[in-house]
Amino acid sequence: MTGVTVKDLPEDEYYLPGNVLCAGCGESLAMRLALKVLGRNTIVVTVPGCASAGLMTGACAVPLLVGPFAGGGALASGVEAALAAKGRLEGVNVVAFIGDGGTADIGFQSLSSMVERGHDVLYICLDNEAYMNTGGQRSGTTPLHAATTTTPVGVAMRGKPQHRKNLPLIMADHGAPYVATASIGYPLDYVEKVIKASRIRGPKYIHVLCPCPVGWGFRESETVKIARMAVDSRAWPLYEVERGVLRVTYEPRRPIPLVEYLRRQRRFSHLTDDEIRELERLVDEEWRALKLREQLTRASQG
Repeated sequence: MTGVTVKDLPEDEYYLPGNVLCAGCGESLAMRLALKVLGRNTIVVTVPGCASAGLMTGACAVPLLVGPFAGGGALASGVEAALAAKGRLEGVNVVAFIGDGGTADIGFQSLSSMVERGHDVLYICLDNEAYMNTGGQRSGTTPLHAATTTTPVGVAMRGKPQHRKNLPLIMADHGAPYVATASIGYPLDYVEKVIKASRIRGPKYIHVLCPCPVGWGFRESETVKIARMAVDSRAWPLYEVERGVLRVTYEPRRPIPLVEYLRRQRRFSHLTDDEIRELERLVDEEWRALKLREQLTRASQG
């Protein structure tokens, strides 16, 4: 799956303990691992959300800029352009840590424009699948049937009525030279993708699953386990798209039943057998489409 080992990871830390994020926060682990391998010559950009709450309260040991909710891609673009104009971009990583709401919804326009203009920025979407910092409202990446504070379960609604946006493939179709999905449940796969992205010029996009104990409804000690189960059930495929060619980076040999992943989360506790079967069909269809795209893009390279 990966050539990176735990022994390869630097000992230096640029994401520090003692911030205000919740116990078991998946975003904390994602930021810590990324900054560990990106190193001291990094500038972090973020917008309001869980990530900024942690970064602004002492977690970030490198330069940090916080901008308007809708402007993450624009702010990162401006930082990169200023460094380039001064001849100081070489050897510096400009990285954006932004949640799913600030990526898929409110900030999508600025992200899209950042990629279209070709800025040399690593954009990492920390996806906890809802607006967790403001009360757990649904976002564009919240899965079908998930219960949130704005898609409750009752007579009129059975959780979120739409499935999530596929942001990684949208960014790949924008022409970004490197796009990847990741999960904190498979940290070495994630770290390897961060390292690879940092060595590619142009806009890079990594979409990492960061389970939220509070919003999803599971024990704080199970964050990494839940993140692994998402991958092992194929609900969250791990792949990369490098210059248009898709490659699945981890394929479970014996996928676990999707219901095992769903039943460990309070947000899915209301599901009926028919709704579970619907989600199983959706996961199977998306996996087949992904594998087909992998075959076609590889074949196109001769």
